[in-house]
Amino acid sequence: MVLATLEREELKEPEELQQDLDELEFQLFRMQENMKRISKRWQVIGIEQTKEEKWVIVYILDDGSQCKIMLNNCETAYDGIWDFSIQATYADDHTIHIGDIKGEENKGYGSICMKYLKNHAVDQNVQYITGDIAKRDWDHLDRLIHFYEKHNFDVRVEHENCGGSIVCQPHL
Repeated sequence: MVLATLEREELKEPEELQQDLDELEFQLFRMQENMKRISKRWQVIGIEQTKEEKWVIVYILDDGSQCKIMLNNCETAYDGIWDFSIQATYADDHTIHIGDIKGEENKGYGSICMKYLKNHAVDQNVQYITGDIAKRDWDHLDRLIHFYEKHNFDVRVEHENCGGSIVCQPHL
């Protein structure tokens, strides 16, 4: 992957490389500022780079009854609101149930947050991550199935009821 990135960089003109460098410098400055603000309120659990090579900060709220993995990109200032979130509750001592996934799609944010949710579940000795597919999901069902299967969930769709369920063992 590093080699492929280097090969792409070699094809760029000096002006493009300078623009990329300026953008990266700005993102790092924004990351530093956002990190200060986010860490005052939330537990920061990671910094990642998206598939578009944009930096994001990942943070968590876990009060024992709910677990929320949130993400903020480093292109904009943190204004107290996340850019992406997986919201879940503890169904019991062994299960985290995803209630909703909110935020802009096709940026890689969901995959980053899911990785952190699964890691957190393992850290908490949670054996299952579950969720429901609801009627409101029907307009993006194919994308949803692809997302969950990509993250090793067993997806069951009930077409006649416009519903379904997901389940995953995060330690696998």
